[in-house]
Amino acid sequence: MATPLLDNPIWASLSSHHFGLAQASGNALRYPKEMAPFLGVPSSDRIDASALEELIEPEETVFLVGPRPEVPPAWLLQNLGRLTQMIFEGNVTENPGPPIVPLTEAERPAVLELTALVYPHYFRARTMELGRYFGIFENGLLAAMIGERMAMPGFREISAVCTRPEFAGRGLARRLLNWLSNNNLAREEAPFLHVSPKNARAKHLYEQNGYRTRSEVTFWSVRRHQST
Repeated sequence: MATPLLDNPIWASLSSHHFGLAQASGNALRYPKEMAPFLGVPSSDRIDASALEELIEPEETVFLVGPRPEVPPAWLLQNLGRLTQMIFEGNVTENPGPPIVPLTEAERPAVLELTALVYPHYFRARTMELGRYFGIFENGLLAAMIGERMAMPGFREISAVCTRPEFAGRGLARRLLNWLSNNNLAREEAPFLHVSPKNARAKHLYEQNGYRTRSEVTFWSVRRHQST
């Protein structure tokens, strides 16, 4: 499935489904800091220094996927390598297991505890507002979870697929992945996700459960120095 939306997913999401959440300046859009550290630009055009200064706090780092942004010399741009972008091809059989429950505001402390433990880099206090989140509880603990992050017409990103270490190896992440992928497809939103090519274990899990590699996309960071 070819679409330019997935070639620039952060911009596509912020300029469509999440436009109401976006902070805008010049030719750039970003998620609020407390939701996600992601910046979107429509192409590889230069970002105005004034736009960057309005959107990014001193010593803050934001991340982009896709086009290489052109930033003023005083800003630090780094190529963080490639991400494998995968897309769900079709229905898979959902394996039986413990109940899957929606995660609401009441479960936010448990979600933040789990993500701080095993998924600390991009999850923020308000990330759950970007989409739906679901989990499996065992013995009163959030054992595993999954959620939705970026979204644009016809597509929905699967994110935060994580399992508490003591519950690993029981197929909980697979159960959540199968269920949410099928659910989104039924809602006519093709699920997609991003994974590091170095994470062979996760990539294999996705391949076993209906996902194929669509492309390799470049991952960038932009950092504002205190002096800018």
